[in-house]
Amino acid sequence: MKKAEFIKATAAKAGVSQKDAQAVTAAVIEVIKDALKKGDTVPFLGFGTFKVSNRAARTGRNPQTGEAIKIAAAKLPAFKASPAFKEFVNAKKAAAKKAPAKKKK
Repeated sequence: MKKAEFIKATAAKAGVSQKDAQAVTAAVIEVIKDALKKGDTVPFLGFGTFKVSNRAARTGRNPQTGEAIKIAAAKLPAFKASPAFKEFVNAKKAAAKKAPAKKKK
């Protein structure tokens, strides 16, 4: 799903104009970005948590020369899905496995 499709679907679900849905979507993304930049986490109960994870400095290799290079430490944005959201996403798969196969006549 592309951003435009997301905005259109959000507008339809919320019963608002696409312009309003686009403004709200942009605002939510900005709030999440600002919070992560400050080092805060952004939890959504039943959905998941946006957070910043730290990647330690390490030594890598230049694939062309084999020379060892230092890779600097970095902060990475991360999202961890909640157990309820994971269960929701996998619900159809679980239901399909439990349901007996239909026999053709």
